Amino acid sequence: MAAKSQPNVPKAKSIDSITNDRTASQGQWGRAWEVDWFSLGSIIFLLLCAPFIVYYFIMACDQYSCALTGPVVDIATGRAQLSDIWAKTPPITRKAAQLYTLWVTFQVLLYTSLPDFCHKFLPGYVGGIQEGAVTPAGVVNKYQINGLQAWLLTHLLWFANAHLLSWFSPTIIFDNWIPLLWCANILGYAVSTFAMVKGYFFPTSARDCKFTGNFFYNYMMGVEFNPRIGKWFDFKLFFNGRPGIVAWTLINLSFAAKQRELHGHVTNAMVLVNVLQAIYVIDFFWNETWYLKTIDICHDHFGWYLGWGDCVWLPYLYTLQGLYLVYHPVQLSTPHAMGVLLLGLVGYYIFRVANHQKDLFRRTDGRCLIWGKKPKVIECSYTSADGQRHHSKLLVSGFWGVARHFNYVGDLMGSLAYCLACGGGHLLPYFYIIYMAILLTHRCLRDEHRCASKYGRDWERYTAAVPYRLLPGIF
Repeated sequence: MAAKSQPNVPKAKSIDSITNDRTASQGQWGRAWEVDWFSLGSIIFLLLCAPFIVYYFIMACDQYSCALTGPVVDIATGRAQLSDIWAKTPPITRKAAQLYTLWVTFQVLLYTSLPDFCHKFLPGYVGGIQEGAVTPAGVVNKYQINGLQAWLLTHLLWFANAHLLSWFSPTIIFDNWIPLLWCANILGYAVSTFAMVKGYFFPTSARDCKFTGNFFYNYMMGVEFNPRIGKWFDFKLFFNGRPGIVAWTLINLSFAAKQRELHGHVTNAMVLVNVLQAIYVIDFFWNETWYLKTIDICHDHFGWYLGWGDCVWLPYLYTLQGLYLVYHPVQLSTPHAMGVLLLGLVGYYIFRVANHQKDLFRRTDGRCLIWGKKPKVIECSYTSADGQRHHSKLLVSGFWGVARHFNYVGDLMGSLAYCLACGGGHLLPYFYIIYMAILLTHRCLRDEHRCASKYGRDWERYTAAVPYRLLPGIF
């Protein structure tokens, strides 16, 4: 494991010997040790329903031109039965299985076998070997940051094929969209199941494992904090960034190619969706080192929530706007298009500047300027599972003095822009902003619960200095 060595690491626990050590958990942070009935009910609901939600949206586009009420009305009025809808659903095919296997294998090779070279010639880009944050057990993992390189090489190959090589049609992703869905589900469930078994029997860091005593919660939220194979293959970093986010822009390009094939041109709405979402994706990989300090890496364990979610939920539901525009080639008026572009760019500015302020503050240990002034801080401390006392600082200047999670406001503005690019003809494209509003609000509450447990009274001082979570004067 690429991490600072830790003495006296206990052996992996067997299933029969898992117990909740509440005393040991005091003063630590991370995923919950005990599960309340509401959380358990929510988890069982998601495990049962999330795959059907994804299928319903994709099926509605394929069979009902993205009308979400179409299947329900047909079944309610007797015009169709569930068996009829299922019979029209394309099954998994050998071609789709080969394509998906090739895709994942290619991304694994880019991740594990090609050390980053972009940081050697791109000014301001931080790649190569980087350290993550301290885990609850006091471990500091090292990562090979090469996501931007993988994204660039993948898209270079895509454009070379489209304009020179002609190995496959640019519409190949759309043309196999539902068969690829089944392949993504197989990988999502396989990696989630493997990660859980690994956490029980051969964890990378046993002291960073958490067992609640509830099978469903452990499967959904994960047992291991940073499961790895070998020195560098980190499940969490790979599946969060690759294959889903690298694929995001390729999927949109394939949708644009299909729109052109079907309708003879690419609309300005499709261009807006491609450009605005590409900005977000490129930003993710440009700042992949910063991502090591975010909630996904620093707090979430790796289970079905991340494994299946990154394989299926992200690539299939985050791209609904582009899919919708294949079936409904919306052409926006110039004022509408400019308004969407402005909203998306302002949202991105807030998102990026807020995150840059926090990253700059962390890298310089507060010895920097935020909005031209020396930043105000709350000094705090916490204890990791190895008994070590750590000191930290909480930023209360810049956007972080406006609200405790103001970066999410920029995220929501960008999400709304993607949806508004699709006009107002159907509800389906607006699922994304509804989902993101719920996700980020829940993430606010989750993050604050963990910070309150981690920092104790220091967190109370921070919330007194910055009283609003997300929207000043409202929430």
